[in-house]
Amino acid sequence: MAKIEMADVFAAGRRGGGGSLYAYRVRGLGRSGVVLWIGGRDDEPDQVLALPEADHCQVPVFMTARQARVYVSRRGRRLATSEADTLELVRVQHWLEDPMRRRVPSGAVLEAWNFFEDLARGLGEVHRLPRQSAVHNSAYEKLFGGECAAWTPDEQRAVLELITTGAELWNSCPVIVKPCSSSVFDSGRGAPGCDLSVL
Repeated sequence: MAKIEMADVFAAGRRGGGGSLYAYRVRGLGRSGVVLWIGGRDDEPDQVLALPEADHCQVPVFMTARQARVYVSRRGRRLATSEADTLELVRVQHWLEDPMRRRVPSGAVLEAWNFFEDLARGLGEVHRLPRQSAVHNSAYEKLFGGECAAWTPDEQRAVLELITTGAELWNSCPVIVKPCSSSVFDSGRGAPGCDLSVL
């Protein structure tokens, strides 16, 4: 699945199509911030918004949901809700430090798993996450059902690998902090560091 370009996201919104935008707060040990999350249209998967930049993509990260709302508003769109859901990644990272002795924070791990998949899709770097197999599917089903205690050793290893890799992806992916949020566009030129050609 090709990643959704920023221009496509905002064009779809102007046509009244799907692709709803949401502010999503991530609280982690190494990196925290509010990102924009795109709900997939029809059968398209969800993904985190990433902007094309030369040979890679970068994720717009905001300090507050209000900054994200203003950013979206200046591009003719609205967030689907005024509130931002929160991923408590700190809880997941704390568990990863000693997964054999600490209780699995199942809700946070489930949210992290989904976020990391959506982040990888937005960045066009799905290959950075482990290739998922029947073991992952089984582990996910148990996680979804709150039955982490029933994970087999293979399932637990698969989850640990995926969540560890996902956390590394979040902490290392290129970001642009508060893109164009401190300036009002001046005669269409935009603010320094803001590529208006993709909007």
